[in-house]
Amino acid sequence: MHHHRKAEPRTLGDHTWHNYAACLSTPANPVDSELFFPEPDELDRIRAAKTLCAQCPVRRTCLDAALEAGDREGIRGGMTEEEREPLHSKLPRRLDYARVNATLAGRDIHLTDAERRAVTRTAYQNGVPAARLARLLKITEEHAVKRYRQVRRELRNGSLDNTSDQPETTAESNRDDFGTAA
Repeated sequence: MHHHRKAEPRTLGDHTWHNYAACLSTPANPVDSELFFPEPDELDRIRAAKTLCAQCPVRRTCLDAALEAGDREGIRGGMTEEEREPLHSKLPRRLDYARVNATLAGRDIHLTDAERRAVTRTAYQNGVPAARLARLLKITEEHAVKRYRQVRRELRNGSLDNTSDQPETTAESNRDDFGTAA
């Protein structure tokens, strides 16, 4: 299951992670999916669902999928609807360089706005042609050229040094992976 590490984000449309989920019901291990849709006061059911999530090898992928799909129902990724709510509002600002690097390497990854800006900036700084950026971000070549103009302007104005899309954790070292990833 090496393809489910955090360093290798799930590609768009990839649902194979479901096959590794602890909540996958099989004849040998029947799991009632209703367990994951408790009422707010059903604390025993919430605890039981979270216990199953705690041992799940794809819990983080499940959480990401729920956030990316805007899925606000039920327990997903070991978190209740209420616990996930603040994450939904923070998602557009997520900046995970593993996702940025995977995109630059040609994988179709679900990116936030902050991650799309980081892909554009890194591609620009590494001389990636606008046509390739267009393919990576699934945009027109004209839009890619416009994004590069924006990065050039931000670099010229020095505004990239103190933007709000800097990673909250020190994922800065992952930037150097670009050369090997592409």
